[in-house]
Amino acid sequence: MKLSGNSVVLMGAMLLATACGDKKDENAMADSAGMAMGSSTAAAPSTEPAAAGGLTDANIVWIVSMANKGEIERGNIAETKGTNAEVKNYGKMVVGEHTALETEAQALAAKLGVSPMMPAGDQTEMMAKQQMDTFNSTAKGAAWDKAYVDYEVTYHQGLLETAKTAIGAAQNAELKALLEKAAPVVQKHIDMAVAMQKKMM
Repeated sequence: MKLSGNSVVLMGAMLLATACGDKKDENAMADSAGMAMGSSTAAAPSTEPAAAGGLTDANIVWIVSMANKGEIERGNIAETKGTNAEVKNYGKMVVGEHTALETEAQALAAKLGVSPMMPAGDQTEMMAKQQMDTFNSTAKGAAWDKAYVDYEVTYHQGLLETAKTAIGAAQNAELKALLEKAAPVVQKHIDMAVAMQKKMM
């Protein structure tokens, strides 16, 4: 689903997955993860801000916060629900690094007096809840691990593109610098998730 204007869908829902006891379930989870973030027609971050007037700094702060909070929540689940040691360690790392980014972003927003503002029409919060419900309700195991890693690859790829758009739209130099600092962290998360993904093929 592509949202209107500058809205950015950073979290999708793997609605097809209800269990993962066999290969069919594993494929369903992987496919729905792709639908959530990786599909060119589904929910990649919008790269059309110019036509709608661009993202505001308040919008960017909101997007950054939603991304960090979502990663922290999913990472916490991976630490406890993951069965693969690499997946568990990845979740722990993601929690630590996105917590640090969120702390920095909140401090900067307070310093600048910028209150987070959701872009008009954005449905990220609703989709984030659906995603978390799916991860929480699906049985743990190898299929869950793979679905999580697949999601993290496509999610972070979309997040990196969103960061690039936000860097171009940011009006405040300090906010722009924070986004530029965060981009390599996101790229590292992509690289690590891709490496795990290849081992799971």
